[in-house]
Amino acid sequence: MIKITLPDGSVREFEKGTTPYQIAASISEGLARNVLAAKVNLEIVALNFPLTDDAQVTLLTWNDAEGKAVFWHSSAHLLAAAVNQLYTGVKFGIGPNIENGFYYDIDFMDYPISSDDFPAIEAKMLEIAQARPQFERMEISKNDARALFVKKNNEYKVELIEDLEDGQITLYQLGEFTDLCRGPHLFDTATIKAIKLLNTAGAYWRGDEKRKQLTRIYGITFPKKKELDDYLLLLEEAKKRDHRKLGKELELFTFSQAVGAGLPIWLPKGAELRERLEQFLKKVQKKYGYQQIICPHIGNVELYKTSGHYQKYAADSFRTITTPQEGEAFFLKPMNCPHHCEVYAMKPHSYRELPLRYAEFGTVYRYEQSGELHGLTRVRGFTQDDAHIFCTPDQLKEEFCKVIDIILYIFKVLKFENFTAQISLRDPEDREKYIGSDENWEKAERAIVEAAQEKGLQTITEIGEAAFYGPKLDFMVKDAIGRKWQLGTVQVDYNLPERFDLEYIDANQQKQRPIMIHRAPFGSMERFVAVLLEHTAGNFPLWLTPEQAIILPISDKYLDYAYELKQKLEENNIRVQIDERSEKTGKKIRDAEVKKTPYMLIVGEKEEAEKTVSVREHKAGDQGAMQISDFVSMINEKIKEELL
Repeated sequence: MIKITLPDGSVREFEKGTTPYQIAASISEGLARNVLAAKVNLEIVALNFPLTDDAQVTLLTWNDAEGKAVFWHSSAHLLAAAVNQLYTGVKFGIGPNIENGFYYDIDFMDYPISSDDFPAIEAKMLEIAQARPQFERMEISKNDARALFVKKNNEYKVELIEDLEDGQITLYQLGEFTDLCRGPHLFDTATIKAIKLLNTAGAYWRGDEKRKQLTRIYGITFPKKKELDDYLLLLEEAKKRDHRKLGKELELFTFSQAVGAGLPIWLPKGAELRERLEQFLKKVQKKYGYQQIICPHIGNVELYKTSGHYQKYAADSFRTITTPQEGEAFFLKPMNCPHHCEVYAMKPHSYRELPLRYAEFGTVYRYEQSGELHGLTRVRGFTQDDAHIFCTPDQLKEEFCKVIDIILYIFKVLKFENFTAQISLRDPEDREKYIGSDENWEKAERAIVEAAQEKGLQTITEIGEAAFYGPKLDFMVKDAIGRKWQLGTVQVDYNLPERFDLEYIDANQQKQRPIMIHRAPFGSMERFVAVLLEHTAGNFPLWLTPEQAIILPISDKYLDYAYELKQKLEENNIRVQIDERSEKTGKKIRDAEVKKTPYMLIVGEKEEAEKTVSVREHKAGDQGAMQISDFVSMINEKIKEELL
């Protein structure tokens, strides 16, 4: 007999060899119908996995992220099985689950493929799914695996096999389709009942632009048709909120091929919005004792070799910049941290000066693959709201908690109300990915866990997601339509202070090493604005919006009064424009609504005579006539409430 501990703490005894499905069936018939996979200790396994030792077991359903991952990974194989039947001789690359759904990279050879082919592929997927074939797992030697895929003329799988160790290679068979895969998968396809292929994209094999470009098909599946229908409605709403579309309509930013792909250009309204975000954070940071600094956009290659960024990021960075001086080379900075270490190292420090908090809106550069660029969310040049705190061990937790306070205040003001804090730790099985001693890593990880507990954050823990120099706390935010974004990060670092030989003198006149905290509440200005655009659908808070009001004179006769009104409002720090076009008032109102201007101030004969404005609020309609002073007071009061 073996003892199985369930998530509620209860312990049950089962015969050795019992499977997760049998455990589910022993609890309830409903659970057995809905269970998709299981987590045994920390490993995700299939429902027919035999349990041979005492273990902690979590039964995974559609309500669990890990359950969805297994469901969608299995659906990727279902897609491949359908394509394999419809298109003879195609070759398969990789087909993982992703956050929402799955994709498969396929070499379609000479077959022309577009979204027009999706209905036929979906129909074949449903046909296969309804036959309920099982996902059959097979262990295979490296030689046999290589021979199998050489016979299939699939050089992609053969290349993947070369990177695997003999004795750890598995195949999964679904009907006529056999794939190289570590799994796990669903028991069979019975639960896959609603299927939608979403789009295609080009994907270079293994992300290398010099390799062949495959066709990536994205899709999503659900256990119920209603869930698919709801998701498709969500996609339609997401299209309306697409920051690229809104950014163009609201004249916030643009891109130019002449300037370069992935290099955003901020237009006047966008630049003003970004500046307000910067000033907002600078004001908060000043309250917490930060000092603002400005560093160059480049640095000597040796700086990044010292920090370790050159070794870790060189492949994803722009090529080094050489000068006429022999042996001299510079690097477009991928991170601000090394520069900030040099600021600290400029002079000796006493423990009495710590903590030192250096903040910078620093622009960094990373060479993203052209196929991965996406509006403002994935760019090659972006500005981080970066800061680095140098503190003593006794100050670490308090400083970490203060950074959390800043992030929580930002989320409150901008109405990001649904979020989870992700504690990202290193992978103990792959320590070569990281720098620094085990002792320092353990201290840093403990500090993050304790700070998150002290602040009462709802947390999840992800093994292997730490930065190469230290663990971190990432804030995963759900936007207004339920999509998850990573915004805000805090990281503890014992390693860069050591690599840069940073010191302070303690109370006993001994040299000590400071601890470094990296933090960026916005993450990057570009990505944050993109997420904020989509979260608000372009309806920014009043304090942030580029244009708080627009004056709509009903004819040219009232332009003089419109300009008089504009001057008074600007004297009261209200951002306002005049629509001088010779258009009907109704069209001016509709255009202002499209531009999401919070207030429309309509002026005509009566308003000019009485020195008032007729106020119309975006989405809310007419608010009646107001004295100018009353309108100013209303705006100021609303802004005050937003920033509380």
